Amino acid sequence: MTIADRWLLPDGMDEVLPPQATRMETLRRALLDLYYRWGYDLVMPPPVEFLDSLLTGTGTDLDLQTFKLTDQLTGRMMGASADVTPQVARMDAHSLKHRGPARLCYCSHVLRAKADPHQGGRSPVQVGVELFGHAGLEADLEILRLALASLMTAGSQEIHLALGHIGIYRALVEACALSREAELALFEAIERKSPAETEALVDAQIDDPRIARMIKALPGLHGGRDMLDEARAVFADGPAELGAALDQLQALCEGVAHGPDDVTLYVDLADLRGYQYHTGMMFAAYVPGYGQALVKGGRYDDTGRAFGRARPATGFSMDLKLLATLTEQQPPCDGIWAPADETAGASELDAVVARLREAGERVVRALPGQHADPVEHRCNRRLVRLGDDWQVSPLA
Repeated sequence: MTIADRWLLPDGMDEVLPPQATRMETLRRALLDLYYRWGYDLVMPPPVEFLDSLLTGTGTDLDLQTFKLTDQLTGRMMGASADVTPQVARMDAHSLKHRGPARLCYCSHVLRAKADPHQGGRSPVQVGVELFGHAGLEADLEILRLALASLMTAGSQEIHLALGHIGIYRALVEACALSREAELALFEAIERKSPAETEALVDAQIDDPRIARMIKALPGLHGGRDMLDEARAVFADGPAELGAALDQLQALCEGVAHGPDDVTLYVDLADLRGYQYHTGMMFAAYVPGYGQALVKGGRYDDTGRAFGRARPATGFSMDLKLLATLTEQQPPCDGIWAPADETAGASELDAVVARLREAGERVVRALPGQHADPVEHRCNRRLVRLGDDWQVSPLA
């Protein structure tokens, strides 16, 4: 290994330097304060768990994303957390055991074996909230509104919110009794929004003309809130679950519409993202200038069943690293530059610096022989000695 190679980081692993680290920490505090005001309690999941706990109830995708290692104490396989949500579900089901609704929030580093094709990086800082124990629409609407508030706290000025409901696709597929291979092919065609491919697969696999017509229409059912009226006409004689899902989406759209004016709604009934994971409404939020969603979430009921306690659940998650790039402002230059220790008056200077720091001031102490511009240390004032006193004065 050459000296140059010692500086290399593994692909997808990145370090965070000033001032980005300061922006991330400031935003982390602001988001956790926001969640506290909404009644969410902070939890801190462990970075590593046994695999049979970490991957319980999750899909293959998370298994492939998980770094695996052997516990030297027990010989059991462990995994580094690639997604905090299953861990929080375990905590709600096994550790907390609340009888009523539980509101939990978190901010944790996660590791992923492969980079996210949409967000990149294998070491995101995942921040989010989960609401357990309430199956009603009110919980979903609270999560949606809190997700939008999170983006606004991060500095977004314009938000595009995409809503979907996985229950629509599930109800249609269950009415067909397709083989696993046929369902997978249909799933991929609809996810790609390919009407021609979807139509060909439906004609070859589905005999019920009523269900066939509905599935063929699915890739084209996306647009503004008015699209829901079109969907009601398409699904008018379909399973009851379809009407219930549309009612939920209509209510969520109305609930969000009464919020901030700078949120644009988009409804997509062919969005099958998280099919193995979500059980109801799903959403993703976008802002201009970013090609991927900054917030993803939805309902994922009964995740805690594998831990012995099935509970309704809804929530969302974000990458703090990505959120912190929404604003590029520099940290404030508001520090106080203090001289190095002096033989005469050193104790008095120490006391002054201590008092200023206790009052909340940022005080940077020069080191003997140091030649640096105080501005490089984000200082716009300095401590100067005037007679027997130390005073704070503006930099020239």
